[in-house]
Amino acid sequence: MQLPDDFKAKYTRLLGPKEAAAFLAAFSEPVHHGFRINPLKQNQPKELDLTKPLSHCQFGYAGEVSGKTVAHQSGAVYSQEPSAMYVGEVAAPRLNEKVLDLCAAPGGKTTHIGSYLANSGLLVANEIDHKRAKVLMENVERFGLTNTIVTNSTPAIIASQLPDFFDRILVDAPCSGEGMFRKDPDATSYWHLDYPAECAARQRQILSEAVKTLKPGGELIYSTCTFAPEEDEQIIAWLVNQFDFEILPIKKFAGMDDGRPAWAGGNPELANCVRLFPHHFNGEGHFIAKLRKPAATGKSAQKAKPVRNKKQRRGSSTTASLTNEQRQLWEAFSKAMFQELPIGQLRTFQETLYSVPNMAPDFGKIKLVRAGLQLGTFKKNRFEPSYALALAVRPENVKQKLTISPADWRQYVHGDTFRVAPELKKGWYLLVCEGQSVGFAKVVNGTAKNFFPKGLRFQVN
Repeated sequence: MQLPDDFKAKYTRLLGPKEAAAFLAAFSEPVHHGFRINPLKQNQPKELDLTKPLSHCQFGYAGEVSGKTVAHQSGAVYSQEPSAMYVGEVAAPRLNEKVLDLCAAPGGKTTHIGSYLANSGLLVANEIDHKRAKVLMENVERFGLTNTIVTNSTPAIIASQLPDFFDRILVDAPCSGEGMFRKDPDATSYWHLDYPAECAARQRQILSEAVKTLKPGGELIYSTCTFAPEEDEQIIAWLVNQFDFEILPIKKFAGMDDGRPAWAGGNPELANCVRLFPHHFNGEGHFIAKLRKPAATGKSAQKAKPVRNKKQRRGSSTTASLTNEQRQLWEAFSKAMFQELPIGQLRTFQETLYSVPNMAPDFGKIKLVRAGLQLGTFKKNRFEPSYALALAVRPENVKQKLTISPADWRQYVHGDTFRVAPELKKGWYLLVCEGQSVGFAKVVNGTAKNFFPKGLRFQVN
């Protein structure tokens, strides 16, 4: 692999010639693949090879998964690189916590956090880039998260609207990407010797706002996919000096290295951080730190303001309470379809119905991409359920469901109709394939009409 000469010289100096030789040689080794199973789903698919569990991630396994399978489409499995999995394991929120994933796209770490929260509490997943925020939303929905709100705002706006609010914050910071060179060789083309320092300046700006949203005594998890001390130990040393944060110890598994105090002023507590080097660990490059914000001194953390009763901001628009007609349509559909459906506050955005998590605050000027779980859309004299709702419910909690074959599933995800038993009564059905909820279809005269989202359709050969 062609690495920049300045990159090789820098790490030869930092690591010493012997270790640097092994480090640089690792970039020519194969990339390691992994996946996480989704504990929110009912059954774990038989097609997955679960013979290689990862010791550092309770949901993780080594190996590759295809994106064109029932397991992947239904959200029962999430493809993720093994080193990246340890960030979510370090974050490991407790049930009913309020958690912010500040730089969340494409959603690997968000869904991992969601595995721990088990749809309790509140998870806010933010992404500043609008296009990437849409990808984040799709992965949140595929995973079946019902407690999660996706936002598209700057750290400064979030800090201004939600001070001292979150129990736990993850900042998987935009970085120079050195740890991904093996996985994405094109990343070497924009690396230069001053790039890590430029990235570090942006990281300090992000963290300066992030700390404002964290409750006193709350925990901040900081991670990067770079080896650069400027973006790793030196950032943590700056956090400690600037905001009096405490560096917490992180459990280390085989192949994981301590942080390197000598690279950032010598504070021995920097060894509590974790470094993942590709010549020591079967994964790409990562750095992880866990810190605690000082306890409150005279001023308690601010309480969340509840969602407004009549109108709630959604970007430049608003959500509102249901009309009587809308409520009747939803209640009729819900009663006919579900045995049990835990939901939050019912709110509408235009004609779309959302379940807003009960712990959601007034987001003020924060732009919302996903106001909660999208339940469906009101049409003339009827309610049409959403794809997101289908992926969020377990088959055993649904009254009207239809088990389909893999062949029918292939037609469904391609956007085609398929035949069902002619005696099947007209109406909405949750489609279930290989034990997983895969979407809704409307049965009419022995035909299952297809409601798989057009933008997500694909062909399985």
